[in-house]
Amino acid sequence: MGLSWQQGPISTGAVGRFLVPEPLPKRLLYIEPLRRRMRVRLGGSWIADSERCLLLFETGRYPVAYFSEADVSPKVLQRTEQVTQHADFGPTSWYSVQVDEQHIAERGAWQHTDLPAYASDLHGLIAFAWRAMDAFYEEDERIVGHAADPYHRIDIRQTSRNLVVNHEGRVIADTKRPLVLYESGFAPRWYVPRADVDEPALTAVKLQTFCPYKGLCSYYSIGGARQAAWCYPEAYPEVRRISNFVSFEPDIVTVHLDGKQMHLEPGQSVVPHGPDRNLDVAEIVREPGA
Repeated sequence: MGLSWQQGPISTGAVGRFLVPEPLPKRLLYIEPLRRRMRVRLGGSWIADSERCLLLFETGRYPVAYFSEADVSPKVLQRTEQVTQHADFGPTSWYSVQVDEQHIAERGAWQHTDLPAYASDLHGLIAFAWRAMDAFYEEDERIVGHAADPYHRIDIRQTSRNLVVNHEGRVIADTKRPLVLYESGFAPRWYVPRADVDEPALTAVKLQTFCPYKGLCSYYSIGGARQAAWCYPEAYPEVRRISNFVSFEPDIVTVHLDGKQMHLEPGQSVVPHGPDRNLDVAEIVREPGA
C-alpha cells in the first residue's frame, strides 16, 4: 500500500524502480507533514490532538504518525526503563501511557532519543503504539489498522470483459460486467456481481478481516476449496461500488478472463507488517466512545 510496503516505491518488493545512475540504499525512510488533524483516545479520554503530526514511511512498514509533546496531554506519559535500538535512528525509549489507575498501556508510546543529524525532524516527537491505544481518529472519523497513507489510492473500473470461475467442473461465476479494482501496491482484483454468481456454491466461513481502505471482509469456501472467495458486504463509502460483489482467488479456484487463465500475481498476497495488523473484528465494529 502506498509508499513503503507491498509493492510500493520504497518497499522491499517494489514493482518498479528508480531511474538513477547509482543503486539506492536498501532501506529508504521518508517523512512529511501529515496535514490532517489526528487524535488518539485511551480510557475514554483524548490523550493527543494534533494538526502538525509528521508521518514516517519506513521500508516494509505501515506509515507511523509522530506527535509533538506539546500536543500530548500532560502527565499521561511515564518513561520506562525499556530502551530498544532502531536500525536507523538508534536508541528508542518506551513509555507507558496512563489515563488513570484502570487505563494503563504498557509500552504504549516511544521516542527516538539520540537521532542522527539526518533524522533531526523527529527530535522530541512521540509515536503511539496502535494496538495499545483504544482508537485513532482523523477529525471525528476513526482510522482502523494504521495511519492512513496519503499515497494509497483505489480506482474501480467497470468492464465488459468475460470473467468465468470454475471449480471441479462446476461454473461458479460467469459475468461480462465485472468490476476491476486497482489498489496501490497490489495487482488488480476482479469483483463479480451477485446475480452472476452461483450462490449455493458459496459456503460462508467464520473468518473476517478488515482493510483500512475498504472495510470489513467476509470469506467463502467453495466445496473443499477453503477461503476461495471473499466480499465486502458494506464497503466503505469511497469504494461502495464493490459492496456485496464477490472476488475469487485464482490460485484456489480456476479463473479465466476473456478465455485466458489467471494466476496469483506478485503483489496480490497480503504481506502483514507491524504489530497493528491483528485487531479483532469486535474492535473494528465497536461504536466509538467519542
